Amino acid sequence: QVQLVESGGGSVQVGGSLRLSCAASGYSVRGNYMGWFRQVSGKEREGVACIAATTSYSDSVKGRFTISKDNAENTLYLQMNSLKPEDSAMYYCAAGGYRICSGASWVAYWGQGTQVTVSS
Repeated sequence: QVQLVESGGGSVQVGGSLRLSCAASGYSVRGNYMGWFRQVSGKEREGVACIAATTSYSDSVKGRFTISKDNAENTLYLQMNSLKPEDSAMYYCAAGGYRICSGASWVAYWGQGTQVTVSS
């Protein structure tokens, strides 16, 4: 059974950093397509970063966020630096098809989410 469990969210000040973790079971992080999405209530879930054929980032986080894998731990990470209030959202780990970077419709498995709140 595939399980994706996020952790590392919390409340930080503007300009601060957080590292989100996604521990996978029943699924190989090394050999599959994965990403991070985020969602604010009332808005569409949007892609933040993904690893498929290449590594991709949304324009809003490029240069500030880094997605990575620890294959030995079967864990996906999102390092978030220089955080802004508009980064506040529920962040979801995702696994799915080879076009997962194209959007949420390609996601087969979701984590439960971890909340990130950035305040000034």
